[in-house]
Amino acid sequence: MNSAGSKPGKRSWWYLLFVVQFVVFLWPPFYNHAEPYWIGIPFFYWFQLLGVLISAVLTAIVYFATEHE
Repeated sequence: MNSAGSKPGKRSWWYLLFVVQFVVFLWPPFYNHAEPYWIGIPFFYWFQLLGVLISAVLTAIVYFATEHE
């Protein structure tokens, strides 16, 4: 029934990295301001773009860390 080969009750702590990135972007007052600027781009925008890159890296880390579980 379980084709992935993982044990039914086993949970990995690596998945908490998804919770961290999810919570940061669900709290707009944390990043809803214009300053500091970076090469003329307000903080609101460059923080989100940086978040996309960091989220991609964290997703890759979780994928490779849990690939053989």
